[in-house]
Amino acid sequence: MLLLILGLALFLGTHAFTMLRAKRAAVVGEIGENRYKLGYTALSLLGLVLIGVGFHDYRLSGMIPVWDPPVWTRHLALLLVLFAFISLAAAYVPSHIRAKAKHPMLLAVKIWATAHLLANGDLGSILLFGGFLAWAVSARISLKRRERAAGIPAGGGAAVAVPAGYRNDILVVLVGTLAWFVFARYLHYPVIGVPVWPGSM
Repeated sequence: MLLLILGLALFLGTHAFTMLRAKRAAVVGEIGENRYKLGYTALSLLGLVLIGVGFHDYRLSGMIPVWDPPVWTRHLALLLVLFAFISLAAAYVPSHIRAKAKHPMLLAVKIWATAHLLANGDLGSILLFGGFLAWAVSARISLKRRERAAGIPAGGGAAVAVPAGYRNDILVVLVGTLAWFVFARYLHYPVIGVPVWPGSM
């Protein structure tokens, strides 16, 4: 559990620091943009490794139950994660979906974290997914404040030219759905150790 907490503190703390724009600018001014990015990347990767190892060790040592989610929450979580994958795909493709989502990457994290909080009632999962949800919500609020201060319409900072027609939207849905199916059906159990698709064990 300690490694998991340390990993969350490092990874989410590093990302939360970017919301403190004045302090971030001071650090960049002192060490330079490239060194800042290098340190940011290294700390984030270290945090992810600690999260992965910590959560794995936590599960092996015996998870700590807090509440017992009903079975239907697992099916709901699987469906919600589909929308998370579609939102993630939208972050990279100009489309109506991306324009409506405004910040699709953060939206994907919020949906993913919420889905897993619904389906998992143990302490480690609550810390892991609750931490990511809290960060994504805080990051979205921070973006709104910066946009408002800059006189940019809500979501304007992430706005892109919306292409005519809906070809890109169809592409986003297809790519997101395919990635969701492959990960849920074939990769979630081998990589995470938890089956989420019937017959995936």
